Amino acid sequence: MDSATNLLERNLSASDLNVVGLDGEPTINLDSSNPSSVEIVTATTATLHGSDDATEEDIFEEVKMILRKRRGWGLEDSLSANDLDLLEYDDELGEEDDAGCPLPSTPEDTQLIEAEMTEVLKAGVLSDEIDLGALAHNAAEQAEEFVRKVWEASWKVCHYKNLPKWLQDNDFLHRGHRPPLPSFRACFKSIFRLHTETGNIWTHLLGCIAFIGVGLYFVSRPSIEIQAQEKIVFGAFFMGAIICLGFSFAFHTLSCHSVEIGRLFSKLDYCGIALLIMGSFVPWLYYGFYCHFQPKVIYLSVVCVLGVLSIVVSLWDKFSEPGLRPLRAGVFMSFGLSGVIPAVHYSIMEGWFSQISRASLGWLILMGLLYITGALLYALRVPERWFPGKFDIWFQSHQLFHVLVIAAAFVHYHGITEMAMYRVMYSECTVPTEPITF
Repeated sequence: MDSATNLLERNLSASDLNVVGLDGEPTINLDSSNPSSVEIVTATTATLHGSDDATEEDIFEEVKMILRKRRGWGLEDSLSANDLDLLEYDDELGEEDDAGCPLPSTPEDTQLIEAEMTEVLKAGVLSDEIDLGALAHNAAEQAEEFVRKVWEASWKVCHYKNLPKWLQDNDFLHRGHRPPLPSFRACFKSIFRLHTETGNIWTHLLGCIAFIGVGLYFVSRPSIEIQAQEKIVFGAFFMGAIICLGFSFAFHTLSCHSVEIGRLFSKLDYCGIALLIMGSFVPWLYYGFYCHFQPKVIYLSVVCVLGVLSIVVSLWDKFSEPGLRPLRAGVFMSFGLSGVIPAVHYSIMEGWFSQISRASLGWLILMGLLYITGALLYALRVPERWFPGKFDIWFQSHQLFHVLVIAAAFVHYHGITEMAMYRVMYSECTVPTEPITF
């Protein structure tokens, strides 16, 4: 940098002492050479540290006055061969320290002066003690918040291969997947967007609302119509259905939030399925073995134990992995099919044909078929397995499973309602209450 400064000093003549101002007339007569950018920074820094009362306006005026002293580049300022050698040597040094050589200015321009003043002020500020780390941290936080809001407002569906691994569940659904939306608000707003989870969300959301309405109507009936004991028995079924459908709706809405939230609501979804199966067993076993206390208590106890075991398995972290889809379907199908044993016992005890007609056993069989069909479609991923990419949005296996679950739940409600009406209104228990013996 010294070589460049010497070069500039040696090229200044006596005529250089008259400097042209903004109005084109000589205004200042200098006794020294033109100030370089380094000298300006030095003067500004001296102003910052030399006066405690120096304000930003004082610094601005000081820099402005220094810059005004710079003159235009004339023909008499041409460089000699020796000067060119010095410049070349100085450029080599500039590559090492990344400083460079200051060149004489072009004819005075307002925008150029302002740009130079900005650079000088930055150099002066940087020389003072300022917590740049805090400023950078605040700027990063604001930028991150801005990007997050823009992303939430403008996200687009994406292809399966572009999803993160924790969101890749069904590789037969190619397009229309939601990207990760790390905001609860964005996830709930996605309910009203079209993507692969739209059908899954709305099927169980509407089903949950429907069962809430039916349940409230049932339990609000006066005691003359429906006794408290019947309300409690049916309440177990309503609670199981509402919790199951509600957890399922929440899972399909929030599954794209994050790994932790997706895993949490996945576990709640499977726990809801176990509660629905348990709740479905309660009214059926209660009215099926209405006059047989011992088998009723035994079967209800077994159902509770199997339900708790299913919930424990559902809380296993790896239970929700895509590769364990057949295991999930098998666990809940086995739990549901365990009702075949009390059904056979009930039919033998009461008579096959009479109970099919009187106690609506046919409705319960239909319910079981619907549940099993839905579970098989879910496990085998039919029909998208046969036509990959053709059922990305509608009529995929999970949506069909949801529809069949809701249909089976309403069929079951109709069947246990007829069973309850027959037992309460037309049946009298002629069998004496038997003590429980093992």
